Amino acid sequence: MSGIFRKIIRAGGSRLAIKAYKSMPLVGTAVVIGLVGYEIKKKGLFKGIVNTALDATPVIGVTKNAIEVITGDWLADKQEIPKEPKQS
Repeated sequence: MSGIFRKIIRAGGSRLAIKAYKSMPLVGTAVVIGLVGYEIKKKGLFKGIVNTALDATPVIGVTKNAIEVITGDWLADKQEIPKEPKQS
């Protein structure tokens, strides 16, 4: 009896793993699109959109991020303008 249950659980687990594997590109793309506002604020309009578009593409985004771990950002953040303190 336990052999049958073990086979059922194993088959169900493998089906669940296959479904999760197939949905990963969609989940990753949704996360990247959700972060587009942060990227635009950090990098500027054009660089933020380009960076998000590259990250949202499944194979290109993974490759770009793997290379950026070693080399650093391809698209640099925008320069912050130092704010002068207000005089009262």
